[in-house]
Amino acid sequence: MKFDSVARTIAATVLVAATLGLAACSSTPPVAPRDPDATRVAFYGDSYTLGTGASAAANRWSTVVSEERGWSEFNPSVNGLGFINNRSVFGDGDLPSMVIADDPDIVFVTMGLNDNFSFGSRAADIRAQITADFDRLTAALPDARFIVVEPFWYTDERPASVDTIIAWVKEAASDIGADYIPGASHWIEGHPEWMASDGLHPNDDGYAAMATQMDQALRTLGL
Repeated sequence: MKFDSVARTIAATVLVAATLGLAACSSTPPVAPRDPDATRVAFYGDSYTLGTGASAAANRWSTVVSEERGWSEFNPSVNGLGFINNRSVFGDGDLPSMVIADDPDIVFVTMGLNDNFSFGSRAADIRAQITADFDRLTAALPDARFIVVEPFWYTDERPASVDTIIAWVKEAASDIGADYIPGASHWIEGHPEWMASDGLHPNDDGYAAMATQMDQALRTLGL
């Protein structure tokens, strides 16, 4: 399937998903008890960090690596969200503000995949917002460790925008002195059996493979 056809399919899918996800963010979810002695880790991401396509939240990569390390996980990630794509709130009430309010010790940023679907009309806005989000997060959380992950991708076909956005994210990560995990856009490449029935998101096996890759990368960083 050509990328433009895929993009049209995803645009229709994520519009509903993102609307539902952002609506959920506007309400107050039940708060699970947090271990006050555990390392607090917050995740700023999209559906690939939220765990869409997994049979349970416990199977998403963020929860697997958090539980392995005894981390206290805060994951408000939203389906379809990008730095710009499907984003209507910039400031109070957006995902960065939720991450800041959690006051984490470690912040993961795994954004960028969905911005490929807005790239044609909003490339300059995407690049500017990557920098704006990173600067805002680091200014508000000066003592946190930041781990920026190369934006995920989900098909073997890669439009030019994928590598362009990856380069922008990597540059912004370097500018704030964040740890950077490369290669994540290839983690599920060549494995259609790792995709859920929607053809857009990983299934449990896909998330397990992502968790294995992330675990190895984090060990390299001493985590």
